[in-house]
Amino acid sequence: MTRNKGYRNKSRSLLTKAPRESGLPPPSAFIKEFEVGSKVVIDIEPSVQKGMPHRRYQGKIGTIVEKRGRAYVVKVPMEPEDRVIVVRPVHIKPFG
Repeated sequence: MTRNKGYRNKSRSLLTKAPRESGLPPPSAFIKEFEVGSKVVIDIEPSVQKGMPHRRYQGKIGTIVEKRGRAYVVKVPMEPEDRVIVVRPVHIKPFG
C-alpha cells in the first residue's frame, strides 16, 4: 500500500493566494461573531493554519451548532451522514 501523502495533499491551487492578496486578513476577520443555528460557508483562509478545516470542506455550507472557545462547531451535511467540524471564524463566512 502507498503511504498517506499528508493532510494538505493536492491543495496547492486551493491553499495559495494571488500575490496582491498575500498576507494576513484584517483583525476583524479573526473576531467575527455568528449566531447558533445560522448558516455559514466554509471558505479556507490559506494564510492562517490554526483552526483550518480539511480541504474537502472548502465551499460547503453548514450550520453553527455551538461556540467552542474561539472556534465554532459546524455541522456539514455529507453522505452517508452529517459531519461535525471545529472551525475558527477566519475560515467561515455567512451564507446568503
